[in-house]
Amino acid sequence: MPDRRQTHRQERSSLVRWTARMGAVTAEALAAREGTSVASARARAVAAERDGHLERRRPLAGQPSLYVITSAGLAAAGLRRLGPCRISPANAMHTIACATVAVAFEHAYPDQLLLSERELRHETNDAVVPFACASLPEGPLGRPRVHRPDLALCPSTPHAGEPVAVEVELTIKAPRRLAMICRAWARARNVAGVIYLAPPEVRRALERAIDSVQAADRIVVVPMASLHEARQARRQSPAGSVPTDI
Repeated sequence: MPDRRQTHRQERSSLVRWTARMGAVTAEALAAREGTSVASARARAVAAERDGHLERRRPLAGQPSLYVITSAGLAAAGLRRLGPCRISPANAMHTIACATVAVAFEHAYPDQLLLSERELRHETNDAVVPFACASLPEGPLGRPRVHRPDLALCPSTPHAGEPVAVEVELTIKAPRRLAMICRAWARARNVAGVIYLAPPEVRRALERAIDSVQAADRIVVVPMASLHEARQARRQSPAGSVPTDI
């Protein structure tokens, strides 16, 4: 008979490592990832908080709490190199959405590796050709600039193709900046393509930017609501299969 305490330790270790990779997650995202109730997921997050590995924050009223990785949590996960995650009212909603999107892509593409922006930042710090990133025009001081996606869906084996960049776009950027980023993605040859997830009002602005730089063959915009639809389809699947058309 398996040792229940050992199982709990392994589950908590997995939770802390995933949170370290993402920076911060919600109990709702954790529940969806593990196929448990939100109450059960929250209990595990609270236990990790008691251990000093996570810290609970709720910068936005009416939105889920975020469990943020701590220095002790990074050490426990063996991921000190990723550094701390700074949560504020300005980035909390985006962080919540990224955790939700990450779970959906992990479920839909279980044979691929999903990297967070934090992991990409570490991987590309010293890279001549940034992995799964787009090169922007040089800055005021002539320094090259890099745009990292929120997530990157990568083949699990070498030489199996380029990664797919995943962008979570919740607000409308200035048209010129949005077009510049879309143009950079259209020219990037270190990604197979780009998937934007956005609500309706942002989707329209994105589609205009994509059309303006003729990047429709490289960038696709997917409704944010499709995540919920995919989750419902997965729950109703009699064979336990996962949809691959997010």
